[in-house]
Amino acid sequence: MPKIDGTVRIDPYRIQIPKGFVSGMRTDGIVYVDEILEEELEVDSVRQVANVATLPGIVGNSLAMPDIHTGYGFPIGGVAAFNVDEGIISPGGVGYDINCGVRLLRSNLTRKDVESKLEDLVNRLYTHIPSGVGSTGKIKLAPKDAEDVVRKGAIWAVEQGYGEADDLQRIESNGCLEGADPDVISQKAYERGKAQQGTLGSGNHFLEVQYVADVYEPEVATAMGLFKSQITVIIHSGSRGFGHQICDDYVRFMLQSSQKYRIELPDRELACAPFKSPEGQRYFSAMKGAANYAWANRQCLMHWTREVFLKLFQLSPRDLGMKVVFDVAHNIAKEELHTVNNKKMRLIVHRKGATRAFPKNHPELPDCYQDIGQPVIIPGDMGRASFVLVGLEKAMQETFGSTCHGAGRVLSRNQAIKQAKGRSIKQEMAERGIIVRAAGKETLAEEMPDAYKDISNVVDVVHNAGIAKKVVKLKPLGVIKG
Repeated sequence: MPKIDGTVRIDPYRIQIPKGFVSGMRTDGIVYVDEILEEELEVDSVRQVANVATLPGIVGNSLAMPDIHTGYGFPIGGVAAFNVDEGIISPGGVGYDINCGVRLLRSNLTRKDVESKLEDLVNRLYTHIPSGVGSTGKIKLAPKDAEDVVRKGAIWAVEQGYGEADDLQRIESNGCLEGADPDVISQKAYERGKAQQGTLGSGNHFLEVQYVADVYEPEVATAMGLFKSQITVIIHSGSRGFGHQICDDYVRFMLQSSQKYRIELPDRELACAPFKSPEGQRYFSAMKGAANYAWANRQCLMHWTREVFLKLFQLSPRDLGMKVVFDVAHNIAKEELHTVNNKKMRLIVHRKGATRAFPKNHPELPDCYQDIGQPVIIPGDMGRASFVLVGLEKAMQETFGSTCHGAGRVLSRNQAIKQAKGRSIKQEMAERGIIVRAAGKETLAEEMPDAYKDISNVVDVVHNAGIAKKVVKLKPLGVIKG
C-alpha cells in the first residue's frame, strides 16, 4: 500500500508519481525507494518531484534517488533532464552549493599502521585544514587569480603547486568545465570567495579518515587501487560562499526570466529560463565558474591532507601512495548526450544531491576506468559507513547515468540539535572508536548519525535496482567537521 496518497509502487525499488499528482505535469515522477525508505518520505519532497515534471522541455521522468529530502525548488536527490533546444535551466535544480562533491583518496597505509597515531593525525588535519562557518584559508585570491580559478578549476590549483597533473584525470570533467565567464559573476561573489579557496566549510562538509571494511567486487576494487583494511580519505566540500552567492544572484535573475518567457511555475523556487536563451546561458556560464572553484577547492584540500600524512608518517610520496580514486560532483547541471527512445539527444541534466554513475566504455570516463565504469562515491553519516560503487549500463537507460549522493537527512538541523540535547555526540562517537573534531557541540549535534537515513539501506536500493554496483564499504576512524 503506498504511503503517500496518489503514488503507485511499480517494483520493489521504485514508486511512481503519476501525471496529475499536481496540475500541469508533462511526465511521471519516479522515486527510487524500497518499502523501508518509503516510510521516511516527506510529502513535500514528493510534491517537488512532481513540480519539476511541469517544467518545459523535460525528457523522460522527473527522478529522485533514495536519499531524497525536501530542498529548494527541486528535491535534494533530484535528477531531471531537459532538451537543450526546448528545455530550461534552473538554479534550483543545481542548488546553492554549486558542485558540492566528494573526492576519495587511497593510500598504501593500513588500519594497523595508523591506529596508534590516529588521534594525532585527526588533530593535525583539523589544525592544518581550515574549516567552519565563514572560514578563511591560506589562499587569498587577487582578482586575476580569482578569474583564473573560474576559468581553469583544479588545473589552476595544480599550476600553483597544489598536487600533481596526474590527479586531474581522476576528477569528473578533469576538474574543469570549459566556457566559464568571469564577467557574469558578481563582485559580491568574488568578495565572498577570495579568502575561502582551500577551506572545508561548515554544515555537512567533512574530511574523514576511513578504512576499507568489506570488499564486494575484488577485481573492480583492485582496478580502483582499493584493498581490505586500507586507509582512505573522503573530502566533502563545495564552492563555499562563492557558489552560494552566484546561486542567490541568479535565483532573483531567473524569476524575471521566467516571467519574460511566460514560463508557468508551480513554485517560485523553480525559477528558470530557456537553456538556449541569453539568460540561461549566462547562468550556465556562472555555474561553471562556481563548479571550477569547487574542484580547485578540493584539490587544495587534498594537497594539505597529503602533507599532513607525509609529515606524520615520515614517508616519501611514493611510499604513502596517496592518490585520487575519483572526484564526483553532486550539485551541477551538465550538457550530455543520451539515448532516449532509440534517439540520441543532447540534454541539460540537472543533478541536485545526485551523482553521475556512468558505465564502462563511456566516452567521458578516463582511460583507467574504461574497463570497469565510473567509481561512485556515496558517503554516509560520521558514525556508520560510506560506500564506493561503480556505474552500470542500467543507469544510462533509467536515470541519465545518475545515482544517489549520500544518506539523506531525516531530521532538520534544528530537530537534530533538540534531539541531541543533554548528549555528548563526541563521546558517543569515541565509544564507537571514531575520533571527531569540530568547531562546536552544535555542529556535531546537527550532524549526528541519527539525523540521517541508514546509508546501507540507501545504497542497497541503488545496488538492487541495478543502477550502480557495490564495490567496497568504508568505515570511519576519524572525522573533521566544519
